[in-house]
Amino acid sequence: MNKEKKPLILVTNDDGITAPGIKALVEVARTMGEVVIVAPDSPQSGMGHAITVNAPLRLNEGEYFDGLVNYSTSGTPVDCVKIAIDQVMHQRPDLIVSGINHGSNASTNVIYSGTMSAAVEGAVENIPSIGFSLMDHDYDADFEPSKPFVKKIIEQALSNDFPDHTCLNVNIPKASEEQIKGIQVCSQATAFWENGFDKRTDPLGKPYYWLSGYFKNHDGRPNTDLVALENKYVAVVPIHFDMTAYQHMESIKEWKL
Repeated sequence: MNKEKKPLILVTNDDGITAPGIKALVEVARTMGEVVIVAPDSPQSGMGHAITVNAPLRLNEGEYFDGLVNYSTSGTPVDCVKIAIDQVMHQRPDLIVSGINHGSNASTNVIYSGTMSAAVEGAVENIPSIGFSLMDHDYDADFEPSKPFVKKIIEQALSNDFPDHTCLNVNIPKASEEQIKGIQVCSQATAFWENGFDKRTDPLGKPYYWLSGYFKNHDGRPNTDLVALENKYVAVVPIHFDMTAYQHMESIKEWKL
């Protein structure tokens, strides 16, 4: 009797192939399908949707995950998705999962996130894709409480009709499994980095700068990802790469263009 074919799952991230977060994600994903890992060979946080166009892209077979096909690349998370499909898998996966990121990608952080850009690239290709992030920047963050929620979301993504050209932005609060109250589907909060730069002087007397600032929530709505996370819920936000502001098209048409 033929066994039912397992779904093919591509795993990537932006923290690098040796990061604890991707190890946790692989542990969950491999229980539900055939897993292939293609991830950056070094941290690529904050790369957004960047791709490598002015330098060679290196692809090296790894030994980071026993019994699984795994490669590291010199490129960005989006590069990882593209080269995985074209050169490693030679086919479209059934699901792309990215993460688990060390730190939040809630609200407008999604714009800058390499983790989420890998998932968005999957949405561009119309492949079901999910980005997972834990609200803990510590390299030694505890990912164990995240795993049951990651598993449930992946199971549902594989067993339901996934929306076309859409990905999910999943953020998990820093809490024990018992403290996490459940999963909420939310809207993206309107919040921004109030940027500043810390100006310093190098030994040669020349100025240099460190980006600083703080993240401020400007959104008073009750059903946003930031509110869900504050209340110890896993926040799931459906993301679409179509950035057209449809509600403003008619008013712009009235301009004398």
